[in-house]
Amino acid sequence: MNEIARAPSYGMVLRPQTYGELVQFANTAARSSMVPKDYIGKPENILIAVQMGSEIGLAPMQAIQNIAIISGRPTVWGDAKPGLCRASGRVDYIKEWSEGEGEALTWFCEAKRKDDPNPVRRSFSVADAKAAGLFNKPGPWAQYRGRMLMLRARGFTLRDAFPDVLKGLISAEEARDTPDTFAGQTIDGAAEPQTRDSINASVPMREAPEPTQTWATALGNRLLAEKNGPAWLTLLLAELPTAPTREDAEAAAALYSVRETLKSAPPRICADIEAALQAAVARFDAPTTTDASDWPGPDVPPDDAAAAALGRVA
Repeated sequence: MNEIARAPSYGMVLRPQTYGELVQFANTAARSSMVPKDYIGKPENILIAVQMGSEIGLAPMQAIQNIAIISGRPTVWGDAKPGLCRASGRVDYIKEWSEGEGEALTWFCEAKRKDDPNPVRRSFSVADAKAAGLFNKPGPWAQYRGRMLMLRARGFTLRDAFPDVLKGLISAEEARDTPDTFAGQTIDGAAEPQTRDSINASVPMREAPEPTQTWATALGNRLLAEKNGPAWLTLLLAELPTAPTREDAEAAAALYSVRETLKSAPPRICADIEAALQAAVARFDAPTTTDASDWPGPDVPPDDAAAAALGRVA
């Protein structure tokens, strides 16, 4: 008569054993009207929820009923958290109570692990709810404020006391109250919610500077546009003496059309091109000053001597 009555077993629990079975289960459940509306027609979300549930000890249907996908993140309803923690065998006790009334109402939750002598206690008050912008929020916060305070205190406590059991899952109630975009205070004041488009629109577009074209690059483009062989050669031989710097003259020899021509042109034309390239570089090797040995001598008038020296330099 004094024996504790145990609940009868109602048969085996369906648990997919392979990925294929899990996909089949998810597709079947997504077509059912007996799953939460957020899962109807979404087999991918069901698959993730069942997999997450298996990691924290929930059977597939329990996972669908107790895990919610909010903003792309799996969460667990607050009512399921105590059961998950107790089922793990790590709970010594979980206590919940309230203090105060009206604006002074505060809910507390305290939990102690069997392997830790220090209990974890967290609280959530009306003042906390107001600071978070929750107290006048339409929905459960307006209809069941006391219970929402209790669930928030419970969520904080159990998440801190049993992270190995809950695997980082936050309460669905907390996730629903977390905005997708940041709208907090910045140094300059209240920030507007930021999206990718608004950020892009706020950044001024800067035009890329025009690329600087060197003499050798300009010559190379003109040579590539010239399809007539004799005209191409005439253009090259006419332009090489006008190279403004030694670097430009040396770069002319590395132009694609010049290198390809030197590979296939007749020897005489290749010799003319090589000579013109060497002369273009040699222009910058010519002496720019004269010394005493260049002076033609005392028998030449000064003006003529200067003219002769300049002629040799040129």
